[in-house]
Amino acid sequence: MTMEIFKSKPVEGGQQVVPSSLARIGEWIYRFIVFPIGQIIIFIAGAAILLTVLAYLLALLVPEPRPGINLSTQITQQLPGMIITGISIGFVYSMIALGYTLVYGVLKFINFAHSEIFMVGSVVGFEVMRRIYDGGIIDFFSPVILILITVVLAMLASGTLAVIIERIAYRPLRGAPRLVPLITAIGISYILIDSTRAIMTITRNDFNLTYPTNNISWLSTPIPLTFNGIVMGGTHFGGTAYEEITVDGQTVGEFTFDETVYERLTVGGITIGGTPIRNSRDLRLITVNGVTAESVQIGGQEITDIIQSGNTVAVRVTSIIVVISAVIMLLFLNYFVNGTKMGRGIRAVSQDQATAGLMGINVNRMISLTFFIGGAFGGAAGALFGLNATTVTPYVGFIPGVKAFTAAVLGGIGNVTGALLGGLTLGLIESFLNGVLVYFPALGQRYTDVFAFSVLILILIFRPSGILGERVDEKV
Repeated sequence: MTMEIFKSKPVEGGQQVVPSSLARIGEWIYRFIVFPIGQIIIFIAGAAILLTVLAYLLALLVPEPRPGINLSTQITQQLPGMIITGISIGFVYSMIALGYTLVYGVLKFINFAHSEIFMVGSVVGFEVMRRIYDGGIIDFFSPVILILITVVLAMLASGTLAVIIERIAYRPLRGAPRLVPLITAIGISYILIDSTRAIMTITRNDFNLTYPTNNISWLSTPIPLTFNGIVMGGTHFGGTAYEEITVDGQTVGEFTFDETVYERLTVGGITIGGTPIRNSRDLRLITVNGVTAESVQIGGQEITDIIQSGNTVAVRVTSIIVVISAVIMLLFLNYFVNGTKMGRGIRAVSQDQATAGLMGINVNRMISLTFFIGGAFGGAAGALFGLNATTVTPYVGFIPGVKAFTAAVLGGIGNVTGALLGGLTLGLIESFLNGVLVYFPALGQRYTDVFAFSVLILILIFRPSGILGERVDEKV
């Protein structure tokens, strides 16, 4: 986030008025807390309003994508959930995008291995949380400390890995053509993926990791919010984590409701679809292995009695943790870059390495520090992503990494504020698409990534400098 460093104000006669300690504190709070938070709120509000308008315009063009489904009504019901989910996803993208934009701002090349640094953070986060939880070092009364340790160690691991990669793979190629470090980054990416998979296969005989968040009672329980209606039991259907499901009098098993707000319920061959199950008034598409069911009961109650009409939102605790953690780290980065000596050194190197070196700045140290900060943010995003998604693999970094790169380009590559704006905007776009495309039989949520990456193509065609990026003309 670009802001001027605090300076005393000159007056006539060449004298300066030195602010009092209280004024300095107030100025510091405004520059590094109030103003950045205000920017975040404005970004979120602007993107949410724009996407809401576009969603309702789509509803005017296609009022009934399916027979009996009023798109405008469904958008109204899903709107709070789409915004909350989009903010949570958007902050994760923003944190990953910062790694791309910081490195590009200093070295003017894209570190495509950054998505795997994010992946390593998610894997390290899993190992830390599992070992601490399984070892009983921290009981269930201290999950905040558990999450803090998990995120910090993931940041240290990913940040250190990023510095090692810069020292071994990128520093010797600094004077090479731009295509050379780009190819090297892709090679490093594949090395990290396969190395992580090999280690996980050897040590665990499995490379699908599940965070133990469901074992922490308050962490796995959603916070229900009422929005113009009645809350329908939060994440766990019927308000209980495990319920018996019966179809036409036959028990088919137990289940937990899917973690995401918009997913249909599928268990034991049963699929309940049509409209998102949390807001369904009419469950016409209840099938068992392709056969329509007359009666579906959960915990002894008819499903139609459990589901209640109205707009409902269930916010997961992990989503709140993601948002709070991301805001704190972004505020810290803002202060570090704009309010510290090392931050000024990084900005000087990003503007002119040669001149910065002549002014006594250790260029190599500043570049390594930049890689560490970018890697640490990627690692934190990986650990927080793991908490929210619960399952990670060696391949988990590719899609979020490409989307975060899209966010960096959308906001303006090399611009820290642009990375924040791009991440939040892309997260909200993805959330709105998830909420709307589910009603279109020919599309569905599986096409969300197609639309998200289409944004990247459009930005590169019409405004390659991004929303906040500046067009720079090269001198010949």
